[in-house]
Amino acid sequence: MRKSRSFPWLKIAIHIVGWLPLAKLIFDFSTNNLTINPIQEIEIRLGRTALYFLVATLAVTPAYTLTGWSAVLSRRRALGLYAFFYACLHILTFLGLDYGFVFSQIIPLVVGKPYIFAGILAFSMLLPLAATSFDYFIKRMHRNWKRLHWLIYPAGLVVIIHYAWSLKGDLFTLRGNVLQPFIWGLVILALLILRLPPLRRWISTVRQKITR
Repeated sequence: MRKSRSFPWLKIAIHIVGWLPLAKLIFDFSTNNLTINPIQEIEIRLGRTALYFLVATLAVTPAYTLTGWSAVLSRRRALGLYAFFYACLHILTFLGLDYGFVFSQIIPLVVGKPYIFAGILAFSMLLPLAATSFDYFIKRMHRNWKRLHWLIYPAGLVVIIHYAWSLKGDLFTLRGNVLQPFIWGLVILALLILRLPPLRRWISTVRQKITR
């Protein structure tokens, strides 16, 4: 007899949450419910949503380590692809809506404005991760796949720097509007620390003793 499959509520919930920010943005645009600078507001919302999904992706392994909930591991790819999807929309809004894909104007901005350079750098680091996130590459690349996907941590930290600089803040001197980027940076660092093998083994051992 076949085993009955449980209802995939987590998968459905992630896809609903994944599309809600875009649906809300389209609704607000169609009802003129954006700020007096709608293009900037669209960029900000898309970038913020990409950050949220990026952090959620990074939180998957620590969540499993802390709770032993294995179902969350199979949802990591969906979360990562949503992060990349919103990052793509964020950068396309900048390139297309802001500057009409006129690269003679865009290139000097990338070179001359550090926050834009940091954003392009972070996107460049996420691009190979999204491209190799499928089963074909996981099987073909073996250990190199894991090594490559560790790029998500430096990419996340570069995203935080981009976020802070876009708010005219400086994380290195803690000047300007840096509170939110600083908090998100601490979250990413904490998630990275929770992935360290000795700490993961210790947490797993403690969790197993508690749940016996």
